Amino acid sequence: MKRVVITGLGIVCSLGLNKEEVWANLLAGKSGAGPITAFDAKDYDVRIAAEVKNFNPDNWIDKREVKRLDRFAQFAIVCAKQAVQDAGLDFDKCDRKRVGTIIGSGVGGFSEYEEQHTRLLQKGPTRVSAFVIPKLMMNAAPGQVAIHFGLKGPNFAVASACASANHAIGIAFKTIQNDDADIILTGGSEAAITPLGLAGFAALKALSPRNDEPTKASRPFDKNRDGFLMGEGCGILVFEKLEHALARGAKIYAEVLGFGMNDDGYHITAPDPAGEGAAESMRLALADAGLKPEDINYINAHGTSTQLNDAIETKAMKKVFGEYAKKLAINSTKSMTGHLLGAAGGVELIATVLSIRDNKVHPTINYETPDPECDLDYVPNVARNLTVNAAMSNTFGFGGHNASVVVGKYK
Repeated sequence: MKRVVITGLGIVCSLGLNKEEVWANLLAGKSGAGPITAFDAKDYDVRIAAEVKNFNPDNWIDKREVKRLDRFAQFAIVCAKQAVQDAGLDFDKCDRKRVGTIIGSGVGGFSEYEEQHTRLLQKGPTRVSAFVIPKLMMNAAPGQVAIHFGLKGPNFAVASACASANHAIGIAFKTIQNDDADIILTGGSEAAITPLGLAGFAALKALSPRNDEPTKASRPFDKNRDGFLMGEGCGILVFEKLEHALARGAKIYAEVLGFGMNDDGYHITAPDPAGEGAAESMRLALADAGLKPEDINYINAHGTSTQLNDAIETKAMKKVFGEYAKKLAINSTKSMTGHLLGAAGGVELIATVLSIRDNKVHPTINYETPDPECDLDYVPNVARNLTVNAAMSNTFGFGGHNASVVVGKYK
């Protein structure tokens, strides 16, 4: 099996438009939440989200091309360009047939779907845009990234709700490990803060209704958590075969060590109350990495800020790590970025990789009232210095999808 390393990072989310800006805000415990500005939400029960601010795709993409891209695909191209630049890649010096793009998304071009459906109802079928299908299809993100760079390797989208990015990441890892590619741009992109997206999650009673204090809305593992905060954005990483990276003198952020995935087989929206599916996903990732539970010293948790998820994820971590679970540093990036749905795993793995680089872990903000069911160390409110040798990033999605990734220092 080939060794796989991470050589480039690209990120856009509510905390910033590049990795260093986002990382500084994560370490500072800053929330990206605020009142929704993308549309008039005055009639909604929930009127807050973690929107991407000051995003101008024209700074990265030709203006004519921008008009043919849904927001989620714009995010993907911008983050892919950042990651490629960060990795110092020159594709003219690579075999493009061995460079792939695997990107996850929960819902794809949701805003385009809503806009064109409204146009259909109001103006008739002849007024629907010719670009509606190419813009809304979920594979637009990896497809457009490949077209932008002229990449000819493995290319597809992954859709498994909030586990989408981690599934894409895991498949990218295995593809390079099996020597079917030298480089894969992977992660997730999502732009679902739309009228229907907000209304749908609000109808499920999945969202925090703290409209008067948006920065306090996402409070993973806190006893008074009352739902998640919608977020948007993208995280793209350059996964590269180790010998390929070494041959071109690339800087290496971290090594990808293991991946585990399974399903609860229990309920379309609720996690298995016993937490066994989540626990098995973590066990599988550890086994794939050839590590013992005690080799992990940091977990970037799914940590959605819902009553069920946080308690059950805690239960699952205890099943896998036993008494050692109390010694783990655990945090939730979603406490600041909100829940990026299918993009969550990409953004959160970047946070994990930067923790490995800098030996710091960001806090879980808004942790104020301990919950007896959530009694582990969630790095409350203040960042921490910690030598991170091996870390795990978890994502769990509607449909019972579980996906865990293990990364560590390159040695």
